[in-house]
Amino acid sequence: MVFSAILRKSATNLAPLATRIARVSHRNYVASLFPALNHDINCFHKKPIFVPQYYSTAADAKKPSSSELLLRVIDSEIKVAQETDDHERVEEIPKDFPFKIDDNPGQQSVILTRQYEGELVKVEVHMPDLVTGEDNEIDNDTDDIEKPTRSSLPLIVTVSKRSGTSLEFGCVAYPDEIAIDSFSVKNPETSEDQIAYEGPNFHNLDEKLKNALHKYLEIRGIKPSTTNFLHEYMINKDSREFMGWLKNLKTFIEA
Repeated sequence: MVFSAILRKSATNLAPLATRIARVSHRNYVASLFPALNHDINCFHKKPIFVPQYYSTAADAKKPSSSELLLRVIDSEIKVAQETDDHERVEEIPKDFPFKIDDNPGQQSVILTRQYEGELVKVEVHMPDLVTGEDNEIDNDTDDIEKPTRSSLPLIVTVSKRSGTSLEFGCVAYPDEIAIDSFSVKNPETSEDQIAYEGPNFHNLDEKLKNALHKYLEIRGIKPSTTNFLHEYMINKDSREFMGWLKNLKTFIEA
């Protein structure tokens, strides 16, 4: 990481240089104070007497503290983020976007809501799992670990009736595609102590039923045009949250 690389480089370069300068300066200073004393004492002794030299801690006083070094690295990270990330970019919401967006700073997710024919459709959108070209490079140490090949966006979609009964879908949105990973029926009358039957594994359902459930979500606004926009929106949110985190860290160190 840029953070650790700069910190190691700063600590390695500054400490030896400051120590060498302090030693040379102090050695010259001590030499200027004691030559006469050494000469007078040596007149009475066959062997020269050396006065011990003590190094001051002036260099340590001038050496940047760990907090100062950390602040330098944080400032560098903020500068890089400002130059490379669209942290201040605000996504223009498409005119046909069917949901209201509830986005609270500092949160890792956003909530979408809409009314559809007496139903409440709620979507919890989490931070995207990005896949870049570097992520797909071959790593001999992790050959057995299956790596994702496409960026994805986790969604939890809940469709609720006025009675309180709801359908809950666990989805993953890819570019131009939405996959349903889980599906269950929620009944508000079921207590927490009761274990309700939520249905079979979605992938084991009949293809016609799976296609019908996809269509059900699409009509309620869960479609590629919606999730593609959300993907870009959450990438920008991630940049904004990272910038806010850096500034909060800096404020703490400076306090």
